Amino acid sequence: MAKPDPLHTVLKLASEAEDQAALQLKSARLDLQKSQAQLSALQNYRLDYMKQMEGQQGQQISASYYHQFHQFVRQIDDAITKQHLGVAEANKQVTYRQNHWQEKQQKRKAVELLLEKKAMQAATKAHKAEQKMFDEFASQQYFRQSRR
Repeated sequence: MAKPDPLHTVLKLASEAEDQAALQLKSARLDLQKSQAQLSALQNYRLDYMKQMEGQQGQQISASYYHQFHQFVRQIDDAITKQHLGVAEANKQVTYRQNHWQEKQQKRKAVELLLEKKAMQAATKAHKAEQKMFDEFASQQYFRQSRR
């Protein structure tokens, strides 16, 4: 019985590593989507809050209310700034994970290519051996017929 090729084990490991990298990429993309959704929600909340204040324009507003409003808007702006940083970091993670997955994919494809090349070499070797056997058989037949 033929001994299994160690490259099959390497291929299995490379495929598992690629699958793991694909899962990590998917997770990073989901994190990016969440971060972008949170940023959008914060921006919409700020816009709604500004519209609410705009609706009170022309009305008597106390100085403390006005101060609290600006302080709250500043807090929202700070949260938006932090969320922009979070989105940028999530983008970096997606890029990193994308590159990592592509590297694992290339390694798997390289092992597959090696296995295909070995299979082609084995097929060529088997074909040559078969051709040699047919040639020997034909030459033996020729010699038998020529001796008669």
